[in-house]
Amino acid sequence: MLAPLNIAFRPFHKERPWRNAVMIFLLTTLFYSIGAMLRLVEELSLFWPLNAVMAGVFARYSWLNRLHNYAICYVAMLVYDAMTTTWGATSLVINLSNMVFILTVALLIVGDKKRPERRTLPINALRIFNYCLLGALGCALVGAFASVGIDELTFWPLYADWFSEQFSTGVLILPCVLTLTWPRWVMPFRVEHLLPIAALVTSLVASVAIGGAGSLLFPLPALIWCAVRYSLLTTALLTFLTGALEIILVANGTINIFVASPLQMPRMFSARLGIATMAICPIIVCVSVNAINTLMKQVSLRADFDFLTRVYSRSGLYEALGRERRTEARHLTVMLLDIDYFKNINDSYGHECGDRVLTTFAQKIQQTVGDSGIVARMGGEEFAVVATTQDPHQGFMLAERIRCAVEAHPFRWQQQTLFLTVSIGVSSGTTQSWELTERFNKLLAEADEYLYQSKKAGRNRTSAREGQSPTESLTNETEQQSV
Repeated sequence: MLAPLNIAFRPFHKERPWRNAVMIFLLTTLFYSIGAMLRLVEELSLFWPLNAVMAGVFARYSWLNRLHNYAICYVAMLVYDAMTTTWGATSLVINLSNMVFILTVALLIVGDKKRPERRTLPINALRIFNYCLLGALGCALVGAFASVGIDELTFWPLYADWFSEQFSTGVLILPCVLTLTWPRWVMPFRVEHLLPIAALVTSLVASVAIGGAGSLLFPLPALIWCAVRYSLLTTALLTFLTGALEIILVANGTINIFVASPLQMPRMFSARLGIATMAICPIIVCVSVNAINTLMKQVSLRADFDFLTRVYSRSGLYEALGRERRTEARHLTVMLLDIDYFKNINDSYGHECGDRVLTTFAQKIQQTVGDSGIVARMGGEEFAVVATTQDPHQGFMLAERIRCAVEAHPFRWQQQTLFLTVSIGVSSGTTQSWELTERFNKLLAEADEYLYQSKKAGRNRTSAREGQSPTESLTNETEQQSV
């Protein structure tokens, strides 16, 4: 199920029960008054947002699911009725029907979130659909029974009205409440971003102009377009606004689903159920798109990064180089590093120790390189560093800092302290962005040759092309002065 998102302002706090109680009372009163202002036929409401909103609140903040909090919600309803109606004792049963919906939906969602296999899943629109269906069935049974005494309609027309209203508002509002967060614009605004909304407005105008039962489905393609282009919250809000507007337009006769027919309960029953069924489609599409995007990111992350050391993998390194968009020429230093006698660590202390050494080693390299380059595991105990440097000497000195940092760092395993050394081969050259990958391959092959020289010369050393080492340059200058 959908987990609560982090928002800057939290109306509820786990450690402040009194503030929670006040907020529950105020929210209940607010949405009760909104529903009361949308009376359709005598005491029956055209649109009743209270139950879906409060069910979403209790489901989102699972620690609010306490008997006293539900009691506060119920008392707030009774207080409002006592001040605005003459229902008397009947109000106890009518508001009990509201609590049936709130309790049923909230407890089902909270119970679903507690299941280990579903805890990390995104919102499941079909389960929301089913939970609203169950909540509406129970609510309608109690509400219709209580309304018979205050309305001229018989039980079954009242049951149809209660059920369709609770079901439609639940499907429309719950996804909004469960995904509500402060809006954040994460991309530059372009006019084409408004095209799905423009299509949605056009489809609503067409629904009014053409009429008929099928006109209620005109916005569906535009809503699915919105689901593909926008976030889940935006899609849920647009779906809610569209569904609520259609219900109001049908009730007022602006959308004639049965031409020349007076407003009747069966008509509203059919319209509400049709709109609720339509509303679930874009939510399902949006959730599916989000799930696919998340899966693609996870697959990309696993392909681009080494699972053990958390640095780039070999393929990830090439992907990172391919994303470079610099136009000016730059000096590139490529290093190939190999941990000395790593096989002895695995043989003496086990592979678990070897994995720990690789992880710590990679972190040490990354810490030393910082933002000046990227680190990748090429395979086994072999790593590569690609850095932008001013000249070959700066690249060589960076490699030496890495070598000295590894040599001075104690690697701890259980009760043992291990000191490692690393052999490094360095190659440098100037490259343009359009030839970066090809140039990198040549420098990597050259660095591999100098890595072999470091191992052959006794390990724990850095080797590079003649003239790239500052020590070699100083030696050459001294020899020239002696001559």
